[in-house]
Amino acid sequence: MSHLSPLLKPSSRIQADHGKGCYLYDEAGNSWLDFTSGIGVTGTGHCHPTVVEAVREQAGKLIHGQYTTISHDGMHTLTDRLYEKLPTSLDAIALFNSGSEAVEAGIRLARHATGRTNIIAFTGGFHGRTNAAAALTTSTTKVRTGFHPLMAGVCFSPFPHTYRYGWSEEETVAFCLRELDHLFLTQSTPADTAAMIIEPVQGEYGYYPATVAFMQGLRERCDRHGILLIADEIQAGYGRTGAFWSHSHFDIVPDILLTAKGLASGFPLSGMAASTALMGKGLPGSQGGTYGANAVSCAAALATLDVIEEESLVDNARQRGAHMLKQLHDLQQRHSCIDEIRGMGLMLGMEITNRERQPDGELAGKLVSAAEDEGLLLLRCGTHGQVVRWLPPLTVQNTEIDDAVRAFEGALTRAGA
Repeated sequence: MSHLSPLLKPSSRIQADHGKGCYLYDEAGNSWLDFTSGIGVTGTGHCHPTVVEAVREQAGKLIHGQYTTISHDGMHTLTDRLYEKLPTSLDAIALFNSGSEAVEAGIRLARHATGRTNIIAFTGGFHGRTNAAAALTTSTTKVRTGFHPLMAGVCFSPFPHTYRYGWSEEETVAFCLRELDHLFLTQSTPADTAAMIIEPVQGEYGYYPATVAFMQGLRERCDRHGILLIADEIQAGYGRTGAFWSHSHFDIVPDILLTAKGLASGFPLSGMAASTALMGKGLPGSQGGTYGANAVSCAAALATLDVIEEESLVDNARQRGAHMLKQLHDLQQRHSCIDEIRGMGLMLGMEITNRERQPDGELAGKLVSAAEDEGLLLLRCGTHGQVVRWLPPLTVQNTEIDDAVRAFEGALTRAGA
């Protein structure tokens, strides 16, 4: 009998015993291609030998070195290695435990540094489940319902959801930037606005990338008004989109960058990067935490970087992502319920609709369940649960993608779609 909270309900029926690479296995030896990566966490695949060995070695030396009490080599080396991957202006890094914690730290720093209170977030964004993070989240209501009052001072501006609006990309971006300018006149003047926070590629809402024009429009307005731009790279960063950071697709540099998920191949760790000058404007004692920069998590993160570099996983994500996109587009031609496929790299979302082209979360649920029967693990997202997301490890190969697509076509056949 399990005494696990009844609110924690797995989306699959799989009772995993172990994992290796792109596969999960149960005790009976049944296997599933894992195209969820623990929601984008296990970028190096399950139990990569390099990560396992680094964790094993570190656990025999120092498990926990509380980083506001003592120092350890792992956290210093990790910040140096992370800086090599960051824009040169972001030369100070703080380490935490989770994505939500990094978001909260970013908001706190923005308010301290600017002396302003308000934060602009964008419709459809997901930033976490803690109070401030939930206040910034509008991917669905489930994160916010029954949790009010949430953090004050949050305003929402439209994100360029071209598919949802049904306009051209150019029309959608123009509308969204006009609405942002209108927000400055009606909700939060620039003088009251500390920061804008955005996922350059939205996750939970349905895998919507931003556009170059939109992101550069945000950067221009932030520069003009002294507003900080925060890039939430928690799901889309760390090579997932075929670039190390998703914001780089749009030729902008944020003032604050937040990372988590893929950082340590499954060990709890998150980070916030900013310039030393900006970080220095935070108030004393405003950063810390019991488990931040945990020694084993830092060792896993360093090994993760080794694997990403040695196996060229960012480039692999770009190439394998292009292959997966083509395979899914071919599938789309044969099944009318697949209305759109969008995203970047190995972060693709498949919009499932009914005959009236309305979101069909019920069918998407049947497809994910049937895919599990075919040996493929997938997740859903979107307002109606209508988006099937394809999120394999960055180590995935074309043969595994082809097997996954075949399994999903079997699921489509099972579901009569």
